[in-house]
Formats: sequence, C-alpha cells, structure tokens
Amino acid sequence: MKKNLIYSLIALSLLTSFGCSKEYLNVLPEDRITTATFWETENDVNLALNGIYSILRQRGVYGSGPTLDACTPDAYQWAHWNGKEKQIGNGSITPGDDGLIIDRWTSCYQIISRSNYFLANYGKVSSLSNDAKATFSGEVHFLRGIAYALLAETYGGVPIINSVIGVDEARKVTRSTREETWNQAIADYDTAIASLQVDAPEVGRATKGAALGLKMRAYLYQNKYAEVLNVINEIEALNKYSLFPSYNGLFQLENENSQEVMFDIQYIGGQLQQGNFFAWLALPQNSSSGASDPAPTQHIVDAYEMVDGSAVDPSNPYQGRDPRLDFTILRPGALFEGKVYPTEIKNHTGQRVGFGLRKNVGENVPITTARMSPLNFIVLRYADVLLAKAEALIETNQNIDEAISLINRIRTERKDVRITLLPTGLSQVVAREKLRHERRIEFFGEGINWADIKRWNIGPAIYPVEVHAADASLIETKFPGGYKEKDNLLPIPDNERAANPNLEQNPGW
Repeated sequence: MKKNLIYSLIALSLLTSFGCSKEYLNVLPEDRITTATFWETENDVNLALNGIYSILRQRGVYGSGPTLDACTPDAYQWAHWNGKEKQIGNGSITPGDDGLIIDRWTSCYQIISRSNYFLANYGKVSSLSNDAKATFSGEVHFLRGIAYALLAETYGGVPIINSVIGVDEARKVTRSTREETWNQAIADYDTAIASLQVDAPEVGRATKGAALGLKMRAYLYQNKYAEVLNVINEIEALNKYSLFPSYNGLFQLENENSQEVMFDIQYIGGQLQQGNFFAWLALPQNSSSGASDPAPTQHIVDAYEMVDGSAVDPSNPYQGRDPRLDFTILRPGALFEGKVYPTEIKNHTGQRVGFGLRKNVGENVPITTARMSPLNFIVLRYADVLLAKAEALIETNQNIDEAISLINRIRTERKDVRITLLPTGLSQVVAREKLRHERRIEFFGEGINWADIKRWNIGPAIYPVEVHAADASLIETKFPGGYKEKDNLLPIPDNERAANPNLEQNPGW
C-alpha cells in the first residue's frame, strides 16, 4: 500500500502562515495563525508536524537525491545552473553562489525554526495523551537532529538555536564548534530514541530504529567508531531490519518500505507537487521526458568488479560484471522500458558522458505532466548498518575477519547479487580498502559517497580527476588545482554573513 503519511498541501499552506519568515536563519514565526486560532486539537499538531516533515523533500535536505553524487568523481551534472553540485564537485564553487550552499543552510534552519515553534506550543493541546505527546516530541527532535547533523557535516560548526527567537536576536548569534553541533544532533536523536516506538504510527514517520540509525551515521561521520558499534548493538536488539532479497527490487515502487528501509522520504504522484522531481530529472528521455541528470562517469563504471574476480574483457566490458552495475547504471546496449540505450532511448547528460542513472529513477513508473514521480527516496537502510559495523571493526582493529564477513553479506546475501567472496586474513590496510570500495559501489546513486570522501579526507589523493565524454574527449577536470583541506566543508553563504557579521567564514574560503 502506498504510504499513509502525506506531506499535505494543507499543511504546507498552513505552515507558510505560522512557519518561517524569509529573514536571516528563518527564525521568526509570523502571527497570522496564533495560539488563539491554532494548537487546539490533535489535528492541528499533525498539520504542524507534517509541515516539518515536508522540508525533508527540499533540495537542501534530501530532495536532490542522487544528484549529490555529482559532488564526487563518479557523476557529472549537466545542468550546472540547477543546484551547483557540478561546481561543488569540480572545485569552482564560491561563497556567493546559490544552489546547495544556500539551500541546505536555509532548509535546515527552516526545520530547526519550525521544530522550536512546535516544541514551544504543542503542549497547549490539552486533549493529547502522554503517549501522543512523547511520540510527537520524539519525531520533532528526530527531525531537528537531522538538520543539525546535515549542518555539521556540510559547514562545520553553526549557530545552535533551540528556542523561538526574533530576527534581531538572530542577527547576533555566533557559530558553535563542529563538535558542539554534532553533539546537539546526537542529543536530539537521544530524545527521539527514548520517546519513539519500534513501529511508527503511520508509514514514513520516524521510529526508534530510524533515530538509532541516524545517530549511528552521526558518529560514523565523525569517525567515532566505538560509539558506532555501541549504537549498532541497540539497532540489532530491535530485531527489525534485514537485507531485502533483491538489490534491484529494493529501489522499485512496488517494494517501498521494505524490511531494509530504516528511513525514507515519502512521495506520491499526481498533480499536487508532492512527487519526486529528481527521480524524473534522472530519467532518460522517453515518452515522459527526463534529462538523466546526473549521469554516471566512466570512473564509477570501471569500479564495478567481475563476478568471478577476473579482469574485465575490453572487447566485452559489461559481460560478467557485478550485477549492481546494470541495476544502477544505464550503459550502452542496456534496455530501459524495452528500448535500447542510447539509440532508441537517450538523454541530455548521458549523451555526453555515455551513461545514465537507473537506480532511484524507476522503470515503468507513472510520471505526471508536472514531472512528479511517486518513487520514495531511501535515506538510510540496513546495508549501511552492516557496512558501518564493518568499518568500525576495521578502524578499531578489533576483528578484521568479522568485518570481512559483513562485507561478504552485501556481496552474496541477495538473490540477484552474488559476487566473489573476499578472503579472510586481510591486513587492516587492505580491509579498509575493500570496505571503502564496497561502500562506493553499494551506495552509488544514493548521494552518500560525497560525505565519505570528506570524512575519510581522501580528496587530496583522488583529485584532480578528468571526466571524459563517450567519444573520449575531455568534458571537465574536477579540482584541477588539487583538493584542499578547505574543500571538506562548504563555505558559509555570503548573504548569511552579510546579515550577521558575527558568522565567521570557514578557513580557506
């Protein structure tokens, strides 16, 4: 059954009334809906909650989906004017640019502002039971935790604002440290974990497992591996999640909200602008159009192994490869909706690079004239837990063989992915290399690899990177001058610093 939780247009129009002004940090709720006319019934609370969830669909949070892979060597963004992932990925971004630099900051502070306003007011609804209050509080802390985690990952330390404040006060706030920002995210997740149940009241809403999973990721992105292992023990104790038996099927419309999904963004089709625009954008051109933006590069295609561990045959390069290649990437000669790529079916970006994206796009999915796909976007899944545990075991040098066995589960446990087992007895250095390779392959097309490059600080080792077209001509060079330490963070947007001179810029920008 398609999702029960819908981020309704009613909630969205309502939240524009009491939600956030366009002033700095989006901190000041307007007064068209006041406590005299709102916060009277549980339905009011649900509408306010949906207004926070709805922001997750914005490009600055999770709405851009796989487009974040254009921030890495593995994907190329043709529409450079769109979200500026192209410029982030090639090192030409500046603090004055728009796109993701501004979108993420603004969207995350919209979540924080609406969350603070919610927490200050939902207790006024006297009809709420204690259980309902706990669930609502847990969900809002979970959502605010997401916002602080994304801010810490992207910008480092940011202003921590956990109460409703006015514009004048907002113009004077200063940045906390990165560690303090991460700690705030984890504190919010902890409140959510203590308040939420294993199963959500409705499909798509936060659960105890979702909060634990994103807390795990918060520690992982700080390379705090002992803490990662502790949280994973709590996840496993829930006895709720497992790998979906089909890697390809995991990303299909008919299998949404499976046992592998720990948290996802819910979309519906139709003309009401509640669909997944970026699933449409990544489509190759057919009867429903599309642009195939972003497009995979030869770098990620070359990274897929042969099933039996042998060398790739240059005369038949796609025969015998890791099945995840064809489940993820539309390559020459492949069929999409019964048409041969790239002759019968083609695209903008892929025509240049030679490849298109298949994962998180959806095949034979109904697309509306409003370019809205009903396909959900998975934020966190159980495979991430397995590979996070493997990474933590490797980095703490506790049990390398157990780590390899976890990686091998990813390589062999699904019916449609069976590739050569990694051997035991590997050194820590080799095991680390295998783990990082597996994450790159397993999560390509999910917007995760950019965070991995930054937290592992491997940018200087992999850049500059040339991106070549299908005819081997050079399209662009990513970070032609080399990747610097500053590139592990985005700059604070110029317009935010103009509004508040107390915001110091990140070093190097």
